[in-house]
Amino acid sequence: MVEPPVRVLHVIKSLDLGGTEKVLQLFVANLDPTRFRASVYCPQDGPRARQIREAGVETHIGGDLASVLDRVRPRIAHVHRAGWPEPELLVPLKRARVPVVVETNVFGRFDPSPPATVIDRTLFVSRFCLDRFHQTTGIEPDPSRWSFLYNPVDTDFFARAARRDRDFSEPAAGRISRADPGKWSRLALEFLPLVMREFPDFRYRVIGGVPEAFDYVREHGLSDNVIFHDPVQTDAEIASFLDAVPVLAHANDTGESFGLVIAEAMACGLPVVTHPSQGLRDNAQLELVEHGVTGLVARNAEEYARALTHLFTHPEEARRMGLAGREKSARLYRAQTVTRQLESVYLELLQRKGIRS
Repeated sequence: MVEPPVRVLHVIKSLDLGGTEKVLQLFVANLDPTRFRASVYCPQDGPRARQIREAGVETHIGGDLASVLDRVRPRIAHVHRAGWPEPELLVPLKRARVPVVVETNVFGRFDPSPPATVIDRTLFVSRFCLDRFHQTTGIEPDPSRWSFLYNPVDTDFFARAARRDRDFSEPAAGRISRADPGKWSRLALEFLPLVMREFPDFRYRVIGGVPEAFDYVREHGLSDNVIFHDPVQTDAEIASFLDAVPVLAHANDTGESFGLVIAEAMACGLPVVTHPSQGLRDNAQLELVEHGVTGLVARNAEEYARALTHLFTHPEEARRMGLAGREKSARLYRAQTVTRQLESVYLELLQRKGIRS
């Protein structure tokens, strides 16, 4: 007798265009439908919800989580959250006695609240987040309770869509982020005059401009060099944007708990220039960008400018780094591979609890 697919409800607070929402979308789209029946709950609709529905995945929008749990009766609930206490997500799962609860902990935070005891497995999005968690909490490593699972990336699509005739000597760089000051660093602006001493025709293409960036460009007379683009919604739009540049220029003082845009640029074959974060801030960008292998790491504006100049003047080395990044992203972040790893987590927890579909 063939067993029916295991019902899995993914739970999230927003279905906007952020990285957390995109990770959920890739997971539910790639779960094996013969083994798992995925659906999504979110208290409010958003642009990501439409894309999820177009992939044939059921969404439950609005209403309270408890009523959705009563209708769906999932064997597994997978919560995507920042990591700090969110009882509105966890208490209903506990009251509904969902057999298995998994969380993707986006920022590597520790939730000591009583509702968090419902969680059977916490998945951090990078090894860095997992290691920092144990370092800062003193909690002993236990892979059966705390582990990491990289975010999924549609590397197959990006490898197909990215241009093959990219000119790595072209003095241009791209930047993608949300239009949020918290996703920026002064470094992302201060390198500009330094690069332009060597390359006056340098072009900086930016998605996610913030008021400080607009002001800086205007005050320094850089409007011919910096091009601000509208936000994008699809991987096709991201690939098209990245086709216009030979390098991704990443700079974010708060750092990255994973770095989805970095991984996507790597999948397109671009080297990445980034910088380290200070103290215990997120630093997974250095887990993705290996200095001299998949890109370059710079500590200040001068080093950042030298890194870009080096890539423009050594195009074959830039191409080599881009290819190394493409290989690394396909090996570690490919959506299908990562989702199979997630399925193994689900099955392990079901087996441990003696639960059938």
